[in-house]
Parts: sequence; structure tokens; C-alpha cells
Amino acid sequence: MLKIFIYNNFINFVILSKLYMIPKSHPRYESLIQREKIKDAYKEGYLADSGMIAHGRGEAFDYLIGEKTTLSSEKAIKASVATLLLAKNPVISVNGNSTALAAKEIVNLANETNSKIEINLFYRTEERVHIISNIYRNLGYENILGDDSENLKYINNIDSPRATASEEGIYSADLVLVSLEDGDRAEVLVNNGKKVIAIDLNPLSRTAKAVDITIVDNIVRAIPLMIKYAKQLKSKDKSYLKKIVNDFSNAENLKESLDLIEIAKIEE
Repeated sequence: MLKIFIYNNFINFVILSKLYMIPKSHPRYESLIQREKIKDAYKEGYLADSGMIAHGRGEAFDYLIGEKTTLSSEKAIKASVATLLLAKNPVISVNGNSTALAAKEIVNLANETNSKIEINLFYRTEERVHIISNIYRNLGYENILGDDSENLKYINNIDSPRATASEEGIYSADLVLVSLEDGDRAEVLVNNGKKVIAIDLNPLSRTAKAVDITIVDNIVRAIPLMIKYAKQLKSKDKSYLKKIVNDFSNAENLKESLDLIEIAKIEE
């Protein structure tokens, strides 16, 4: 434990040293900080190289929506939180990218919505799983799922390591929250009768179109806002929450997001 404590503090020192080199007055400050976190996650061994490409793709879409939470995204966030609170067995699926950018916030969201957290990786290795597990445990979350390779089940019709799922988690979940998801798994989860919420900056992706609710926003903004809404909504009765969900249309949400991108392109 002492070695882990010393290592974590050293890593934090290195990260902070790098961040202090970026002046807060820089117009790309937040974006550059996220890039540093992604690069460090790759160097630390828990983010696959393709994860850096995925982040860059998302960054491009973030730029097009003005790097801020839009009104349509906030409506999707509110509907997502209501759906999480209504679920019987909600699970937050995490990977290298989401862990690098929002691990602490994900733990807080799980606690506020009584959700489980499960590791699910496209390029799954025992080393990556071990590092990610320790990150969440060091944040005080002890019941991480998906880290025991010997006791994972397989979801049919997914031809990748992401087919693995823990029996008490994603395998039996009635709702799964995903981010930076591959379209194949998202579609299969939906076809298996699960409600799926996606945090995806690309409103044109297969995932965004397949799931029940798509939050077209950066995870670093979406998760904290979800926590805020969870604190407001968890005391509300089920009929109130169901109305929020029923009034939401993901098709309209995606159309509004695309309209904003078109406006941004014209203004550029």
C-alpha cells in the first residue's frame, strides 16, 4: 500500500507540473489539459493507442459545438439521470478514456444514482484491467466489476473482447451508461432489451443513433452535470421521473445537435 501511495503521489506531481506549464489564459486550456491526461493514461499503460485517436475525433466534434454543454445536451443529461434513478440494476461501463478523464466524477455519479461500475475494454489485457481497477479502488470504490476474467460471461453476437460482462453487472443490467462506445456492442445491448445511455460527442455515430439517450457532450462536462441533477432528482417520486423520460426524444435530440454543428460550420 505504501508503494502505491508513493507512486500515485509521484504521478499526481508529474501531472500537476505539466498542467502548470499551460497558462489558464490559453484559449485551448481545458482541451490541452484533457490531452495531457489522455497522454499520461497511455504512458501509464491503461489506455490503448487507439484511445488517443478516439479522443482526437471527439475533440473535433467538441470544437464544433463550441466546447460547452448545449441546451439539447442538458435535456439529454436530465433524462439520463431520471432513467438511471428509475433503473433496478444500472451499470456505468468504463474504459481507459473515461477513467483518464473522469474517474473521480464517475465514482460520485455511481454513488448518487446507486449504480455499479464495470470495466469493459475493447483491447483488453490483464495489465490494463489491473491498473484501472486500482484507480477506482484508490478513489474509494471497492466493488469494481469486470476485473475477474475467470468469472465473466459472454454476450452473444459481439465479436470482440467487449463481449465480456460480469453476471451481476452489465450481463444482468437493465440499464447501461457507456462512453466512447463501439457501435456493435451498443446495438447488441439494445437488442438484448437493455436501456442504453451514451455519452458521445459524435451525433452521427452508430452508437448515438442506436441507444435510447445520447448525451452529445464531453464527458468532463456531462458527468459533473449528471451528478448535479442526480442530487436534485433522487428525492422525486417515480411519476415525476417517468414524465421527464417520456417527454424526451432522442431523435429530436440528435437533430438539434446536428443543427448546432451546421450553424457552427457556417459561422466558421
